[in-house]
Amino acid sequence: MRAMITFSYDGTNFHGFERQPDYRTIQEEMENVLKYINNDQNTFIIASGRTDKGVHAINQVCHVDINVNITEYKLKRAINSLLPEDIHVISTKFIEDDFHARYMVKEKIYEYKLNMGEYNPCDRNYIYQFNRELDINKIEKVIKYFIGVHDFKAFTPNKDKRENYVREIYDASIKVNDNIVTFTFRGNGFIKYQIRNMVGLLIEIGLHRKDESSVLEILESKNRSNHFRTSHPEGLYLKEVIY
Repeated sequence: MRAMITFSYDGTNFHGFERQPDYRTIQEEMENVLKYINNDQNTFIIASGRTDKGVHAINQVCHVDINVNITEYKLKRAINSLLPEDIHVISTKFIEDDFHARYMVKEKIYEYKLNMGEYNPCDRNYIYQFNRELDINKIEKVIKYFIGVHDFKAFTPNKDKRENYVREIYDASIKVNDNIVTFTFRGNGFIKYQIRNMVGLLIEIGLHRKDESSVLEILESKNRSNHFRTSHPEGLYLKEVIY
């Protein structure tokens, strides 16, 4: 039977989501636990998407097929009893066999957190310690240029080769609370490094190193080049996946 699992994780001590030889990953930890529960059968998860090294998730979703007689509640309890402390299952739900955690996603919401104030060592793994003031009014204006259907090739790594870089962003906004800046992006999907690159450009604009026209110019260029730096991973959170 197929189960949908919603879980969260602190990405600090992981080398990203995807299983990699000789590195600790979220996928490996989850699959090792599920293999044990699933009578030592190799058990693989399909997630809504992959997060990079140091990136966190408040609500990540995956599906898995298991062959044991167990209730949703006991499955959740069993997984959490075996997982390390930096991963936690929020809910488990048995679902139709044709459900697919990646291909059936309708929306994803990501947040990126940045500190403009004094350096805070306690938050260094969870909020990007930028520690400089940004022109928030200017960023509030230009962040809206990302909304809509665009080719985001200029906001992905040069080594990322795919046929389609087109994504739709439904909303993009920024809020400030006690020098903590929160960027929020809601869209139908995001490419590797896309959000960290968008935030990197917005930082340049907030420092007055780039002008307001930069967003549209760089989008139209479809060229990553060296327009801006990729922002740090620790400020990024997968907040919600919507089906």
